[in-house]
Amino acid sequence: MSQDLKRTLSLWDAISVVSGSMIGCGIFIVSADISRQVQSGFLMILVWILAGFITMCGALSFAELAANITEEGGQYIYLKKIYSEKIAFLYGWTTFLVIQTGTIAAVCVAFAKFLGILIPFISTNNYLFQYGVLKLSTQQICALATVIFLTYINSKGIKHGVITQNLFTVTKVLSIIGVILAGLFFGFNIHTLNLNALIPAHFAFSDINVIATAVVGAVFASITWNNITFIAGEIKNPSLNIPRALAYGSGLVILLYLLINTIYLGVLPLDLIQNAPEDIVGAQLMSSIFGTAGKDIMALIIMISAFGCANGMILAGSRVYYKMAKDRAFFRPLAVINRKTKVPVNSLIAQCVWICLLILWGNYTQLLDFVIYASLIFYLITTAGLFIYRKKSDMSRFKFKINNFFPVAFIVCAGYVIICLTVFKPLYTIPGLLITLAGIPVFHFWKKKLCS
Repeated sequence: MSQDLKRTLSLWDAISVVSGSMIGCGIFIVSADISRQVQSGFLMILVWILAGFITMCGALSFAELAANITEEGGQYIYLKKIYSEKIAFLYGWTTFLVIQTGTIAAVCVAFAKFLGILIPFISTNNYLFQYGVLKLSTQQICALATVIFLTYINSKGIKHGVITQNLFTVTKVLSIIGVILAGLFFGFNIHTLNLNALIPAHFAFSDINVIATAVVGAVFASITWNNITFIAGEIKNPSLNIPRALAYGSGLVILLYLLINTIYLGVLPLDLIQNAPEDIVGAQLMSSIFGTAGKDIMALIIMISAFGCANGMILAGSRVYYKMAKDRAFFRPLAVINRKTKVPVNSLIAQCVWICLLILWGNYTQLLDFVIYASLIFYLITTAGLFIYRKKSDMSRFKFKINNFFPVAFIVCAGYVIICLTVFKPLYTIPGLLITLAGIPVFHFWKKKLCS
């Protein structure tokens, strides 16, 4: 079997993976929780602006690393080259257990949830199997089927996965633009926007902490831009195309997110945003314009978004475990590349199995908190490592260099959010950190086993 990935993906494919992986269902949901936390439409849009700023600073910082380290594995390889095998292993370990797989599980659960709007049979309360504490709902079965189906598509070859990605990325971008235009022309009310946009009369330091905690949902809705670095080994001219894809793809998503949240605030009173049924603000928006049909339309749009997001992440995530296995830092069979399809099939299967277990275990909110905390810690470590990498390397050979403002701004913002999460959400965030630290003895066991 061949052990090499092939560079077949274009700039457009890369942009599609960036934006398609970023746009899931979060943009249609998390604004409800954000608005409840900040209690202000003005602060709600400020949270999204801050999330966009953090996202762009992080993406541009990674663009420099991606332009100069073009191997597959992305962030895992960056950490290995900058710090050590142990830090890289801990990232790969956490990515497999929580970050990548947890996000995919959450998105697939959300896909099933919105399908349940169209098909009521699919529900958390409709159990096909129940024995004591063991329960299996139709919603869980739907989420499991989604993961398995997308894994099968990507196991057929990189082109199958990318064609699927391109199709769903275009569809969901056009769908979001359609929602924005529908809200603008059929429901937008400048008086409603003015009422929601009132600046709070009193603003204390504690409000900054609230904003930092609330930004978690908004960041989660756009945190997966780094997925493009995982498949760097399959992108043509990666030194040029990956930085471009990160800038163009992230910029597009940030713009769409700001526009649709402005529409939320221009169509819906704040209390309707805060109390949207099941937090689906998008459905509340469309229902206010088109009635019951609007709710069904939004459910379909969110399903498309979730499906495309999960596909992109399944495609990209498997390359991290493949690279780890290739480095003898993970199970060796995961390094096998299928001779016919040229994809790491075993890595895809292992990822699929663990995602299915997560779906059976947790709910969307728990997975979100686990994912964002662990993700931000490694994002911060990697971005800080950019300065170390510069000192280690010959800067004259750098193909791309970003202004220091972007990595410094990301480190400051992400660091403050991590502190706030640790203080205000310890029940969900600390376990995520413990999962990462649990990888330390696993790493030493692995090294001992290899050296024996």
